[in-house]
Amino acid sequence: MIQFMRRALELATLGRGQVSPNPMVGCVIEHNGRIIGEGWHQRYGEAHAERNAIRSVKPEDEHLLPESTAYVTLEPCSHYGKQPPCADFLIERRIKRVVCCNDDPNPLVGGQGFAKLRRAGIEVETGILNELGRELNARFFTFFERERPYIILKWAETTDGFIAAAGGRPVKISGDLSHRIVHRWRSEEDAILVGTNTARNDNPRLNTRLWPGKNPTRLVLDRNLALSPDLYLLDGTQPTIVYHQVEGQVPTKHSAIIHSFAHSLIDVLQDLHQRRIQSVLVEGGTTLLQSFMDAGFWDEMRVFRSRTMLGEGIKAPAVRGQLIQRDLIGDDELSIYRP
Repeated sequence: MIQFMRRALELATLGRGQVSPNPMVGCVIEHNGRIIGEGWHQRYGEAHAERNAIRSVKPEDEHLLPESTAYVTLEPCSHYGKQPPCADFLIERRIKRVVCCNDDPNPLVGGQGFAKLRRAGIEVETGILNELGRELNARFFTFFERERPYIILKWAETTDGFIAAAGGRPVKISGDLSHRIVHRWRSEEDAILVGTNTARNDNPRLNTRLWPGKNPTRLVLDRNLALSPDLYLLDGTQPTIVYHQVEGQVPTKHSAIIHSFAHSLIDVLQDLHQRRIQSVLVEGGTTLLQSFMDAGFWDEMRVFRSRTMLGEGIKAPAVRGQLIQRDLIGDDELSIYRP
């Protein structure tokens, strides 16, 4: 049983960065210890894992479905969205048994998928590798259970603990391989956030030009709308939301840019929740990163430490949380922390 669920979890990860705001889901169809079908949710709006897995079953094996078990990483959906209910499809194909990691926290499902399967006479077992399933879809669970996006704080610092040169002047700290990894991370998250100082000093593009993947929605905190319209952030090339505290109508020359009034980080996170943005990569400076830490709004910290020495400049935030992983990325050390 465990090996089939592990395979379903492995398949689910293949949808990373492609299925949000849906969860990553994998499915394995097993008969008498043999996998006869497998699939995953590949892209938002397209077929879900259960349909892909059953459709992968060879014609000569389809007669085995009524005696087979479907191993699914998340409760099969019971409602119509971009796709029809997966619970109905499993019932139609007369699957004998469904084994699952997690209940779906989405109130549109929330146990109704399992209930529908049981009413149809299908055996249901839940909670298998539950923690691994929650880890896989941490963004999805955070979004529904905490009603905010999953927040990743990321920065690079020198050996002597600086995040930028004196006056906030940008300086290359981490290596090329680390930069490429950051662009991969951007492709995997819904949005990326910076503050006014980073936008002004670094003039970042916040796209995925070093990795083949989708660009995240760009978010910038610009309290007084003081940023120059000539910045890359405001060039209209990808969806951008500017959070500010300026009363009244705010003109914009780009339809891709949304202006939203927000008094605090809580307002920002509530707005992002309403927009169904499930994850945010925060790439700001020390002040912005520290504000998320102080408010307790973070789920991961990803910190690159290089061999570079600056001697003076802007101090990096003090790391918090528990170290869960440490790797060498070229000449850089990457440490990942959780609260």
